[in-house]
Amino acid sequence: MVKRIRPDERPVFPKRALITGGMPYGNKELHFGHVGGMFVHADVFARFMRDRIGKENVLFVSGTDCYGSPALESHRKLTEEGYDRSIQDYVRANHDKQKETLDKFGISLDIFGASGLDDCCEMHKKVSAEVFNGLMEKGGLEMLSTPQFYDDELGVFLNGRQVVGKCPIAGCQSDKAYADECSLGHQYMPNELIDPVSVLSGKKPSFRNVTNWYYRLEDDIDFMKEYVEELKKESNTRKYSLTVIDEFLEHPCVHIPKKYLEEIDVDAFLKEFPEHELVDEEKRKSLLLRFKSLEDRDAARRILESRNIHYTAGKTLVPFRLTGNCEWGVPVPDTEETKDLTFWVWPESLWAPISFTRTLFKRQGRPDDEWQKWWNDDDAQVYQFIGEDNIYFYGIAEIGMFKTLGNIKIPHIIPNRHILFMDTKASSSSEIKPPMADELLDHYSAEQLRMHFISLGLSNKSTGFKPQVYMPEEERTGADIVVKEGNLLTNVYNRLIRSCFYTTQNLFNGKIPEGEVTPAIREFAEAKAYEYERHMYNHEFHRISYVLDEYIREINKNWAAGSREADKNNDLDAWKQLLIDSWYSCKVMAVLLHPVAPDGCEMFRDYLNVGEELWSWDHILEPLTAYIPDLSAHELKFLEPRVDFFKKPEWQFAAKGEN
Repeated sequence: MVKRIRPDERPVFPKRALITGGMPYGNKELHFGHVGGMFVHADVFARFMRDRIGKENVLFVSGTDCYGSPALESHRKLTEEGYDRSIQDYVRANHDKQKETLDKFGISLDIFGASGLDDCCEMHKKVSAEVFNGLMEKGGLEMLSTPQFYDDELGVFLNGRQVVGKCPIAGCQSDKAYADECSLGHQYMPNELIDPVSVLSGKKPSFRNVTNWYYRLEDDIDFMKEYVEELKKESNTRKYSLTVIDEFLEHPCVHIPKKYLEEIDVDAFLKEFPEHELVDEEKRKSLLLRFKSLEDRDAARRILESRNIHYTAGKTLVPFRLTGNCEWGVPVPDTEETKDLTFWVWPESLWAPISFTRTLFKRQGRPDDEWQKWWNDDDAQVYQFIGEDNIYFYGIAEIGMFKTLGNIKIPHIIPNRHILFMDTKASSSSEIKPPMADELLDHYSAEQLRMHFISLGLSNKSTGFKPQVYMPEEERTGADIVVKEGNLLTNVYNRLIRSCFYTTQNLFNGKIPEGEVTPAIREFAEAKAYEYERHMYNHEFHRISYVLDEYIREINKNWAAGSREADKNNDLDAWKQLLIDSWYSCKVMAVLLHPVAPDGCEMFRDYLNVGEELWSWDHILEPLTAYIPDLSAHELKFLEPRVDFFKKPEWQFAAKGEN
């Protein structure tokens, strides 16, 4: 567990870190929410960790989630419209586009795999079989015969996304529910879905029993409660994610609206139910019946259904389905009881990052067990960046399965809130289509967007992304927020670096002056660096942007005031001290900005003519002589006039209200 640090402490990071980014489905390109809502944050942390503990001790893995009914259904629709390529070809094309987009945004993955393609596919099949057999050996699996939706008109079973309806979970605000999960990640049994409709025929489907393997997630409730209580005490786990998990750790229950019981002898009626706890509060519009087991709750549901009494089920842990009959899936090892099954896409996507890790190591010729040094060792930590809709899968189901397997350390889950387009949830399935990620690069630089995305505060709240280029002309007031926040790089820091280079070239023959940094300047750098480090440890990226803004603007003010005085008095000694202080500050700033705006910072390092040791936090507060022992003999790369370290598109130079 990661300890919560005090303000006066420096955090302790693991010796090795593996970062994963949530996997995009193989049926689409990336819209801006994929990149700005999750991948940029994961990349910033991965880059920071490379600088903080050494790049040889950090891995960043993700990939395309190839399998399942979303890809199958999208391919089916395209085929009806004349598409003549295989589903593998379809998924490969999307995978290639996803990788190209991530590269454009500087997402520095060590591997971006594809669970259904090439060597990643073969390794994923192997890992999936190992997980299944491991859970079987540990007694974590059970075979259940449950109803599955069946389209009577077409004579076919319906998989996850081929059925839509309303979520049966009490209070759910999801705009769409599928066969056994809603768009907000709530899990339920298929026969609980309200008003189901087949997307193939548009008719109400029937049910036919099918047999599948389930992980006994309900057995983990006591472990999960203890685990969550420990996390609440002193961890940097996001509190709202613990609240979401807590909601599923209640015993099975049903909510019965009182209006349906007005003509019933309630006391006599309740005696028909299995043993339960009754919660009947005057202000509540429903009775709450809490049961000891899922079996008792299901018995109560049958009683209610036989009397045509409406109810909703409360959140609780239910058996987690591992398998299905979707033809586009990873084969499940044959058993005596079942055969020809495939894994349901959600479970196999949870261990896919392990498959990608092992694929990477196999390509590099590392030993077969090398992956466990990253996924299981005490001195290693896995950090998983996800969207908040997926907390159930990563924060509950994954933890339960990994705990049962026993050879995988429980990852540290970092869920982000929704990134909205204007004020609407960004989803490619919503009525208002968000811009694709690539489109944004027609208007803004990748580093402007990266800077803006980390500032949105998605660790705490859902936030709107409101670039003015997508607004009607009459709604554009003031400065474009993306440009305005990017100006910290393209205007303020860029101007400060250029001033250091040009002044050094003009007054000191291109040689950085040597001398002691002013104590106040060094103390300010130390305060900002350690504040930044704490926020990075806690994954509070918006606070990092505040630190950077305060630090860069304060040193820029110091330069403005100092240069006016030195120029006014024609004081070469004053210029020398100002350059000593400013070069030192620019160096510290570059280290802090390197994870966020890597290209501009690498250009700074190149012109400074220093190696990659510049990024190491081992020397972050040391003077330039830690990298350049003899400044008098050191050659800077000559900076030509009007060269920018942090660039912006041409149209922005004419925009008003930038500063």
